[in-house]
Amino acid sequence: MSKRFNTSFSTRIVAAACVLVASATLTGCGQDRDDGVYTVLNSSTDETYHRWDAEAMARCGKRLGITIEQQSVPAAQVMTKALRMASSKSLPDIVQFDASEMPTFAEAGGLIDLRTLGLSTRDIPRGIVDFGSYKGTYYGAARSVNTLALFYNKDVLRQAGLPVPTTWDELRASAKKLTRGKRYGLALSAGGAEDGVFQFLPFMWSNGGDERRLDGPRVVQALDFWKSLLKDGSLSKSTVSWTQADVNDQFMAGNAAMMINGPWQVETLNTDKSLHWGIARIPVPRAGAASVGPLGGAVLTVPNTGDAARERMAGRIVACLSSEQEQLTYALNSWMVPANEKAAAVWRKRVPELQALAGQVAAARSRTAELGAGWSSVSLALQSAFQSALTGQSSQAALKRAQQRATSGN
Repeated sequence: MSKRFNTSFSTRIVAAACVLVASATLTGCGQDRDDGVYTVLNSSTDETYHRWDAEAMARCGKRLGITIEQQSVPAAQVMTKALRMASSKSLPDIVQFDASEMPTFAEAGGLIDLRTLGLSTRDIPRGIVDFGSYKGTYYGAARSVNTLALFYNKDVLRQAGLPVPTTWDELRASAKKLTRGKRYGLALSAGGAEDGVFQFLPFMWSNGGDERRLDGPRVVQALDFWKSLLKDGSLSKSTVSWTQADVNDQFMAGNAAMMINGPWQVETLNTDKSLHWGIARIPVPRAGAASVGPLGGAVLTVPNTGDAARERMAGRIVACLSSEQEQLTYALNSWMVPANEKAAAVWRKRVPELQALAGQVAAARSRTAELGAGWSSVSLALQSAFQSALTGQSSQAALKRAQQRATSGN
């Protein structure tokens, strides 16, 4: 998932990146470093993720004869932390950016092309290579990726005699039938943050919508479909304020028969042994259409510090952390999907219950593939459009204003 921006911040951060990163790279490293110690800046503040990363870094450090340390900050602070470190000429050897943020640093000239450091993209699907690329240059290696899927309560659907929906018509009909008392047929996030945008993209892209034309008819149709679910009473009115975590809470509490969510919720779902859930691809507008969702996750990058020797070793660290075996270990821990095709094949056999997610990932797209660093303006514009359209304004009017905002940055 990508992080939250406000418009003025997203504009300032690009300008700041260009100035601060250029300053750091032109003058090289500004501090003495221990030749045997390398640092990774990441967002693994959660105890389990921090431990998994520490274990992986220890294995790679032993293999390479060095020590690898991690500095973890909340996800929303990685970019600003990296910019401050660039300003003080103390950039870490590796930065793990959310893939949607990486283009901003790359655009400023702050990252090294990983191919020049010996990393190969063989056995990595084209979509995932693009996920870690900016303007055709491969800057970020993904260890695992994620996307969204349709989660459903097996018991509730079986009792209602309903199959798992595969099209919008089926989803709308099933959600309406499953809405009873305090239980809604479907839960999703349409909040004014990136969570909502991430959840809208499968509907927009599967319908042929384009982020370069937010007021296009295919985008309008997708938002109208969301509005129809709300009109039916199949979605809670609180949808406009829910995060993806809120959606999962509602599903687990029995307040939703189905939900749109991602694999990061599986660990929590599995804590309730009485909840029998299944997973399927997100329904599409028409039978036979491709279900296209957004790729989520982070990428390992090597900052341009001006110290060629350290950059080469950093490249070897990235290669180790993103190796087939390390990807498989990380994915099995986190329920994400390995980026490497060979590792993903083994993963499918080990977690067959998530087969549908693997298929959804194979067709998924990077949010920044079309617009690069310009994605944040589009995301903000869409967030505002959801709030307006789902509280009364027409989808056409809301998205026309969103396109104006995305173009002007206001």
